[in-house]
Amino acid sequence: MGEDDPDVRYHGVKCIVTDRLQDDLNTETGRDRDQYLYRVKRRSTGEVLPIDFRHGDLVPTTPLEEPSSEDDY
Repeated sequence: MGEDDPDVRYHGVKCIVTDRLQDDLNTETGRDRDQYLYRVKRRSTGEVLPIDFRHGDLVPTTPLEEPSSEDDY
């Protein structure tokens, strides 16, 4: 992913999924998981990010724990 990637400024930000949305991208790609978009909020502030993410954009972290000031780097 390059610097022109629209979500590059959120790489490394720890978030919580708040909503799972659905569209029909999977009909074009043939991959069932491509039909889902995920809306997330920042763990440290609760701010909902202004863009939604696909499954492949998200990287799981440790199980849910209390947010800390070190969640965003």
